[in-house]
Amino acid sequence: MLEGIIIKGVGGLYEVKVKNRIYQCKARGLFRKKNITPLVGDIVEIEEIQNNTGYIVDIKDRKTQLIRPPVANVNQAVIVFAIEDPVPNLWLLDRFTILAKNEGLDVIICINKVDLDDDCKIEKINEIYKKSGHMIINTSCLLFSGINDLRDALKDKISVFAGPSGVGKSTLLNSLQPNLQLKTGEISKKTSRGKHTTRHTEIIELETGGWVLDTPGFSSLDIDLIEEDDLDYFFKEIYELSAYCKFKGCRHYKEPKCVVKEAVETGEINKSRYDNYINFLEELKNIRRY
Repeated sequence: MLEGIIIKGVGGLYEVKVKNRIYQCKARGLFRKKNITPLVGDIVEIEEIQNNTGYIVDIKDRKTQLIRPPVANVNQAVIVFAIEDPVPNLWLLDRFTILAKNEGLDVIICINKVDLDDDCKIEKINEIYKKSGHMIINTSCLLFSGINDLRDALKDKISVFAGPSGVGKSTLLNSLQPNLQLKTGEISKKTSRGKHTTRHTEIIELETGGWVLDTPGFSSLDIDLIEEDDLDYFFKEIYELSAYCKFKGCRHYKEPKCVVKEAVETGEINKSRYDNYINFLEELKNIRRY
């Protein structure tokens, strides 16, 4: 038996990297009977047949598993948004970070295309997220700014790149390692949204260390699995102050003598982040109502 990692899966055929060789593999029927689907990122054992082909016979226990994109054993999420073209939606950015953290992933917030920043918006965004507990990296592929910082952050990690279409995820990966030659897209003039350029999930080994996945952009993200009482955990600056609220289980919404609301009034907690927290809280309340 040989042990390797699934680096690509299309139509029931999986590419498995074993040391410096790539094997084209199918999964044994026993996985289908157990309703188990091999995922990109899985550590597997394969039985070699011939000419670099084989069968997947065992899947090692997964440390993490994401549903969308369907990947296993990722430990870090790089959430990419652009400073312009398309303009950043911070409500959506917070939604991405909530879901990544809920999966037990470390989060890097990458604000790309900073060369398009004509009115210092990047400083405002950095200020908003400086207390979030997430690493923030500002990048420009045109100026090659921040690329080395991002490359260093990816070392020894299995990272998933996520974010809306058109923010430059594939272009960033090409800047990290030019020989990847990933297909990049352009912004649709009609919708002002990016065109999807990534049609499948694929894990990519970086020459400087680490693995990354280039994944399709997302159109919707559900947070309905999160409990209302747990929501503040995903906002570090809110969570750290929650212990000082007068009432145990304070949701920092309409409760009196709430330290978090006082911190918003004084500017200690950014109002944009707090407003997004309240929007998510109301969303969860509506979900539970039905």
